[in-house]
Amino acid sequence: MRVLVAEDHPRLATAVAEGLRREGMAVDLAFDGADALAHLAVNRYDVVVLDRDLPAVHGDQVCRTLVAQRAETRVLMLTAASTIRDRVEGLELGADDYLPKPFDFSELVARIRALARRAVSPLPPTFERGDLRLDPARRVAFRGERRLTLSPKEFALLEFLLAADGRAVSAEELLARVWDEAANPFTSTVKTTIGRLRAKLGDPPVIETVREGGYQI
Repeated sequence: MRVLVAEDHPRLATAVAEGLRREGMAVDLAFDGADALAHLAVNRYDVVVLDRDLPAVHGDQVCRTLVAQRAETRVLMLTAASTIRDRVEGLELGADDYLPKPFDFSELVARIRALARRAVSPLPPTFERGDLRLDPARRVAFRGERRLTLSPKEFALLEFLLAADGRAVSAEELLARVWDEAANPFTSTVKTTIGRLRAKLGDPPVIETVREGGYQI
């Protein structure tokens, strides 16, 4: 899952991003509305966590732009404006959800995951393929009866491959969807992580390399 956090308070934005990365999400940051629109123009995000009161371009306008473009990105407004009228206005602008500050981080994570499941191609709450089983909400994965010990990035990679439902996924797509903009596209990051994940999954192998196509489960 790739998320854009658009928040003009750097400490809060950084804290939210670090927490979401620990949950296995790829997270980019924008500190004003113009920067948020620039990110949204070049990257595909599952969810944007959008502060309403952004400088440069107001968060409301960012939301209107996404709605006008019929973007697949889901909008979670995260803002100090917390009255019922504020929430109604945010939802009427086209936001998919609204969470007032201060907030509980576990609720933020749950809401982001719920929005991602409501994408154009809805995702199931758990993934199963063969003897592999992965629960994104509980952050657990099993091969048969064996619980897998995975890093956040390995977990996110496995989740994305399972969500592809047998489709071959290129290394470029994996880099764009599982890693954030800080990832170097000219490194062997994807290949290295695939190698570690294969070793942890064990035999018989379940991740196949598709010639000129990428990887599939």
